[in-house]
Amino acid sequence: MRALVLVTLLISVLACVGAADAQNGPKIKVATTPIDLGAEALYANDLGLFKKAGLDVDVTVLTSGTAVAAAVAGGSIDIGQANLVSLASAHAGGLPFVVVAPAGYYTSKAPTTVLIAAANSPLKNAKDLNGKTIAVVALRDITQVGASSWLVQNGGDLSSVKFIEAPQPAVCTAITAGRADAGVVSEPYLSIALTNGCRILAACHDSIAKDFLVGAWFSTGTWADEHQDAVRRFRAVIAETARWANAHHDESARILEKYTKLSLPPGMKRVPFAEKTDPAQMQPLIDAAAKYGTLKAPFPAAELLPRQ
Repeated sequence: MRALVLVTLLISVLACVGAADAQNGPKIKVATTPIDLGAEALYANDLGLFKKAGLDVDVTVLTSGTAVAAAVAGGSIDIGQANLVSLASAHAGGLPFVVVAPAGYYTSKAPTTVLIAAANSPLKNAKDLNGKTIAVVALRDITQVGASSWLVQNGGDLSSVKFIEAPQPAVCTAITAGRADAGVVSEPYLSIALTNGCRILAACHDSIAKDFLVGAWFSTGTWADEHQDAVRRFRAVIAETARWANAHHDESARILEKYTKLSLPPGMKRVPFAEKTDPAQMQPLIDAAAKYGTLKAPFPAAELLPRQ
């Protein structure tokens, strides 16, 4: 009987220690974007996976990967999610970002980022966009790289095209209002655009590669070195969340709706999440960014990985 009491007390103490770790450990400030690609932290937060791992995480939603990168560089955010073009640009500029976990990837089997035009637009091919205006989420980011690669590979004159910035929810509106002739948009805003006067013009990211890692969770090298245990736990949570999200589209859609304030249409194509970091899946986007002017030169994707 006494042994049973001791075991019960030990279990209670361990449970309290686990709760205290989550409550008393350093708060990790995480930022992501309001699209399917960056939703893992939202899922993990709602599912209680961060707390389960002993992490005290505060999640913020920002408008673009560029904005997230700026927040991490400035120190107001510890870990962010951004597309690899934003991270590669920062790396080329001397910012010491390191990838701590993979996020979503692109597959031509189910494109979740495409180039759209107005439903009644006469645009049919890349040459039709010569001299036209294309809306992208941020200048020189992944959306511009995707549009540029498709234009060049399909006979368009990239030098004649003007790019303007528009946040994801406003891309279709910019097109239908006449401020842009086409634009690049991702889910869930793609599905919304298709019911509000826009149509798919091309799966532009196919011109980068048929399959490649689009986004990643990252921090500065200094922060990662000083918080190795937190990084390890965070990486494990993201991997667990990736497995869950890849298998639970209906449930994850409800969480995504909560944060985007959108009603997601049934059957919407969903972003697949990578469960491990593979430099070979990162390289195509880095190479494309260099080829189409966002980077001065390509570099090995492994340079973005932490030392440990």
